[in-house]
Amino acid sequence: MFELKKLSKEAIPAALEKAVRYRLLNEPGEAESACLDVLSIDSENQQALVTLLLALTDRFGKGYNVGIIHAEEVVHRLHDAYERAYYSGIIREREAKAHLHQGLPGAGFQAYELLREAMTFYGKAEAIRPAGNDDAVLRWNACVRIIMRNGLVPQPEERIELPLE
Repeated sequence: MFELKKLSKEAIPAALEKAVRYRLLNEPGEAESACLDVLSIDSENQQALVTLLLALTDRFGKGYNVGIIHAEEVVHRLHDAYERAYYSGIIREREAKAHLHQGLPGAGFQAYELLREAMTFYGKAEAIRPAGNDDAVLRWNACVRIIMRNGLVPQPEERIELPLE
């Protein structure tokens, strides 16, 4: 078969710039590939991990075999507690948007639950955010607006009545 070629360490900054550019060009697969190349020589590169995470979530709901579990594996590799909380929120928010976009039965309920989970993570991130960084607040507000604009509500509790003997 084929063998992947290794980047040189000197090429890491340019590869990361390209990965960001690929995301902006709506080419998340190419961004993912570039990040994986960087991580193959610098497995703890935090910028590569964040860009990889965002590239994975760019693909939610678009027919790719990318799910929340794979993104979660990446988020756990982030060193900073703020970033782990913030990007855990991003994963859920983007998964919620994918459910809404697909519009399958029950999607609104699933989206609501995922958005509430995202808001919980954003709340955790807000509590430990660096001074002047209100990104978690912006994302929290975006989730609230999505819930309100789409009239999302939690799934009603199913009442099961047991037969009397």
